[in-house]
Amino acid sequence: MPEPEGEPEGAPPPAPHPRPPHRRGAPLDAPAVRRWCALALDALGRAREDIDAINVYPVADGDTGTNLYLTVESAAQAVEAVFAAHETGATVPALPDAVRAMAHGALIGARGNSGTILAQLLRGMAQVLTAPREEAHAAYADGPLLAEALRRAADSAYGAVAHPVEGTVLTVATAAADGAHSAVRAGAADCAAVARAAHTAALAALGETPRHLAVLARAGVVDAGGRGFVTVLHTLVEALTGEPPARPAPRPAGVLPTAPCASQPSAPSAPSAPSAEGAGEGDPGGPAYEVIYLLDADDAAVARLRRRLDALGDSLVVVGGDGLWNVHVHVDDAGAAVEAGIEAGRPHRVRITHFGAAPAPRPDTAQPPRERAPRAVVAVVPGEGLAELYAQSGATAVHARAGEPPASGELAEAIRRAHAHEVVLLPNDPELRHTAAAAAEQARGDGIRVALIPTRSAVQGIAALAVHESGRRFDEDVVAMTSAAGTTRHGEIVVAERQSWTTAGVCQAGDVLGLVDGDVAVIGTDLADTARTVLDRMLSAGGEMVTLVLDDEVPERVAGLLERHVRTRHLAVDTVVYRGGRQGSPMLIGVE
Repeated sequence: MPEPEGEPEGAPPPAPHPRPPHRRGAPLDAPAVRRWCALALDALGRAREDIDAINVYPVADGDTGTNLYLTVESAAQAVEAVFAAHETGATVPALPDAVRAMAHGALIGARGNSGTILAQLLRGMAQVLTAPREEAHAAYADGPLLAEALRRAADSAYGAVAHPVEGTVLTVATAAADGAHSAVRAGAADCAAVARAAHTAALAALGETPRHLAVLARAGVVDAGGRGFVTVLHTLVEALTGEPPARPAPRPAGVLPTAPCASQPSAPSAPSAPSAEGAGEGDPGGPAYEVIYLLDADDAAVARLRRRLDALGDSLVVVGGDGLWNVHVHVDDAGAAVEAGIEAGRPHRVRITHFGAAPAPRPDTAQPPRERAPRAVVAVVPGEGLAELYAQSGATAVHARAGEPPASGELAEAIRRAHAHEVVLLPNDPELRHTAAAAAEQARGDGIRVALIPTRSAVQGIAALAVHESGRRFDEDVVAMTSAAGTTRHGEIVVAERQSWTTAGVCQAGDVLGLVDGDVAVIGTDLADTARTVLDRMLSAGGEMVTLVLDDEVPERVAGLLERHVRTRHLAVDTVVYRGGRQGSPMLIGVE
């Protein structure tokens, strides 16, 4: 069901949601952390490609935006898990629980140099926000405490990097902390004012990063990691105020442009790789591998590991604590980097990437790989019945349970499991567009050619799959599938969970809502009557085929009623009915 436009007077309180209503100048509490994670994930999803395009330091591998997205995705999932554990009770999580989960999720999901540093920035904030305080103030943080958290974040990030370099996200994070403390000294007491000041200072520092790093100046871009952190701060302001920060004034001619945050125009187009003067500046002669792993080890062992890895390579970042660490390093000898981890403790989730090529073989893939298929389709489906239908048509189905959308890692693994040179990805949900894009990017790093068709419903996916032909050229197949999906209107019948405003008026809990192309078009009380009205509206613009996907709980007679209705009211229109299993809504409707 789409997010309501507002709450009518006298409405019951809304159920927990990643973006619940907020008030201007709200303190930083657990719901604000939840909003922040959701907004940051969405903003990084939209900015991901632009950030990737300006990634020239420390290696011009074009993945900083993707790595930041994956890191925040893991953080957001951890926070959602904490809230899910409280939804059966009458209370929301405490602030320390939410920020601790956010930091831990970022730590275990951190990807790349930028993601690892972001994880440490969040961990530094969590160290301050989870410290014992008076019980009366433990539920939220005020402005001065947020400023202290941002300072700890910047300091801990510097400490995690073996050889800190100015002009990177470290510089931007320090500027954010400076801006926050200046606001507190000027009298700011609420989190919103402090967050705004931090964002403004970070944005200004981002624009200056090319003056610190020659590789950025030569490419005409700002630091990609810093750009990502500015985006995260941008969404912190929005989470606390309900409004994104105002755009900065245009910069004078002749000044290097500041890479925009989430609400600004796109960044410059992808630059050519610069000819760096030293290792780490996009130098093609630098280390050949990126090695990342989680490590269970004590502090003393990690201190020895830092010295060992520092001698092996560069871009060394070790973040974490309390026995769990995330290790990132660029080396020529990937095996030696992993062996160093084994000597220090227990490394796991080892990921080795060869710069400029497909990832190096993982330890568990030593056997000769089986032959890849030429092409495959991977689709997200909401029910077991649809999963079986898609599988019968040759697709690899990823089951999306109600309220549990698949993460990008799950989709990327499904793409790999399809074991094909070329893969067409059907997300079948508008909310999965960024997740699917990140998954496609991960799979492309494995040498798989992936095309993402932005299907918004499983019925559009069915239409696309119906015209799929693996024997024709990949581009032609993608165009045909995209066209079939795009010419299929999609509807849905859902039951309202609470009283709320919709685009069709006020609905009550238990009302049957008919959605057309994602918007509520009909409010009714009977499932069959509402579905008939939706069908008439969708077919008023013409159509040749109606697809009905029914939940298992919908009586068979309803399918018969709707088939007869289409046959008698809309001549020459065929109807096909599928059982989707437990799919989260009573009915999906497609009109081709």
